[in-house]
Amino acid sequence: VWNRLFNLHYSENRYRECLSLFSGIFPQKPGFCATAVTLKACAGLRSLVFGKMVHGFIKKTDEIGRNLFVVSALVQLYAKCGEMDDALCVFDEYPRPDTVLWTCVITGYEQNHQPEQSLKFFGRMVAENSRPCDPITLVSLVSACGQMLNLRTGRSIHGYMIRSAFEYSLPLVNAVLHLYGKLGCINPAANLFKSMLKRDVISWGSIIACHAHHGFPGNAIDLFNQMLAGGIEPNAVSFVSAFQACEVTRNLEEGKRLHKFAAMKGFDTDLFVSTALVDMYMNCCSPSEAFEVFDSMPQKDAFCFSAMLSGCVRNGMPYESIQLFHDMVVSNLRPGAFDLVNALAACSELGFLQQTRCCHSFTVKHGFQSDPFTSASLVECYAKCGSLDEAFDIFSNTKSRDVVMWSAMLAAYGYHGKAEDALEMFNEMVNSSVSKPNEVSFLSLLSACSQAGLLNEGSQIFNRMLNEYELSPGSKHYGTVVDLLGRAGELEEALEFIISRVPPQPPAGSSDVWGALLGACWVHKESEMGEVAAKELMKLGSSRGGGGHRILMSNMYAADGKWVDAAEVRRRVAVGKKEVRRRGESVIEIRDVVRRFVANDTSHRDCGRLYQ
Repeated sequence: VWNRLFNLHYSENRYRECLSLFSGIFPQKPGFCATAVTLKACAGLRSLVFGKMVHGFIKKTDEIGRNLFVVSALVQLYAKCGEMDDALCVFDEYPRPDTVLWTCVITGYEQNHQPEQSLKFFGRMVAENSRPCDPITLVSLVSACGQMLNLRTGRSIHGYMIRSAFEYSLPLVNAVLHLYGKLGCINPAANLFKSMLKRDVISWGSIIACHAHHGFPGNAIDLFNQMLAGGIEPNAVSFVSAFQACEVTRNLEEGKRLHKFAAMKGFDTDLFVSTALVDMYMNCCSPSEAFEVFDSMPQKDAFCFSAMLSGCVRNGMPYESIQLFHDMVVSNLRPGAFDLVNALAACSELGFLQQTRCCHSFTVKHGFQSDPFTSASLVECYAKCGSLDEAFDIFSNTKSRDVVMWSAMLAAYGYHGKAEDALEMFNEMVNSSVSKPNEVSFLSLLSACSQAGLLNEGSQIFNRMLNEYELSPGSKHYGTVVDLLGRAGELEEALEFIISRVPPQPPAGSSDVWGALLGACWVHKESEMGEVAAKELMKLGSSRGGGGHRILMSNMYAADGKWVDAAEVRRRVAVGKKEVRRRGESVIEIRDVVRRFVANDTSHRDCGRLYQ
């Protein structure tokens, strides 16, 4: 009767009732089953104190202490509570451990993120135990290989699986499939998947994730549809991988279709699925759908807020990013360094100095000032918000300065037109021998020279980047050099630079390069060369800013008195316009409060007096 009660409580996850029952069973003597089930209940509750009390009882009862099921449950308890030294002591005290007991220790090391110890203990098992290992042991070993990114040992286990005819063990085959997928071994994963005698939703989820995460998102979507056609019901993991594949390919229509299917299956309220949906919609430039998903979520965690926050920054919605960061803090969800960097990016775009100071206080309070990217973001944000002194204070108080911090300070001087200070700091950076300049460092320095009109110094910096440091310029580097030449009025030289020195492949066709030339032509009223730049930009399409460049070209024609040409360009803009523009808005920071106004806004009670 006692054993039935223990098993009933445990099977229904009523672990505390098991512990109460064990405490009340005295003065009767608990048997093997009651003791083993109580230890399992302690493991489920992570109740190390009660478990040690049961262990003390076991030591007083030799008969129970020699029972293999009780010893295995005790090892599992210590492993679940992270006490692997105690688990190993229990194991070593048992005279004749079987494969199950060996496996308990191997699995314990793997679950406690000690994969090296897991493999080492398996070697001891092979040396001391004459019995062959079973598939359950191999599952833990494969998982340990995944933690270590150890493909060689994983393949050895796969080979042992084939030689031992363990292909019938679906958990083991799924574990090997997951390992190949995690390490990006597309062909071995695909071959193993094809050879599987039986497949379940975990098998399909692993192969879909493998393709989605390693450069074959289209195949991942096809596999997901094949799974449905085969009558396999998808789970949350397979939906997440499918949405990630849609995100990479920016296949919004397929993503919407899968969203409806997930809602039909009841997965739209799942936290992980909803977060994947938010990421997908944001990456597909559809933030309104992302907000609909986010607002409908019954519960939200830090990862979901992070997805929304970063998505708003990518989609040019800085005000919403700051509001989300505030909501995240109010919800007692501690933002991470990545969230702080995104919030600071939004503050810098809007020029909100007081909000930047609030983020800075949060950074210090929660110990994020040691993160190099957070500190560098603070430097850049303060500089963009007009406070170069506060930016320099952070830089000077940073003891360990890496290339990210140096580059941020170089950019800060550039924003304020202090190119000479930026050049002096660059020399200090080079002489420190601690951080070697990278592409970002040179881009910051080139921008500083461009804004200050230092043509000779900027040209020398660009040549040093190529010759001395042997770095490959990107489109932004080339565009900055074109801007540098354009600001100096050297338009012919700028065009010659594009033709002769910019590679014919991207970034040659980049809007950074031709856009810089078009802007210079507008400043210097050079409509003929501006037309050449505008035509190159139009070839890139509206996704690269073609509409804005056409309007600039139209304004250039109008300023030059070519009204017919200006009207024709405007007509092309109107005909080719497909995107719906957001309403114009202004955001202002007043007494630590952010206020937003949109075009033709009549929501304020005193709007009439305000407009007057």
